[in-house]
Amino acid sequence: MDQKQLADAADVGINTIRNFEKWNDQIVRGRLDTMNNIYAALAKVGVVFLEDGQASTDGIGVRMVRKP
Repeated sequence: MDQKQLADAADVGINTIRNFEKWNDQIVRGRLDTMNNIYAALAKVGVVFLEDGQASTDGIGVRMVRKP
């Protein structure tokens, strides 16, 4: 899924997606409904969001590590 596809699926502008991505590991502030739309669009295509400390038991996956 590219930025445009995610923007369309989440019903947000492509610049919104670009802004979220450009901040890397910094805290991004956005509207809650925008973040929920992005979350839902990613979940719909199979992205699994793990809770902090939760391990994946279903095979290969990606997880973020908190920096100290």
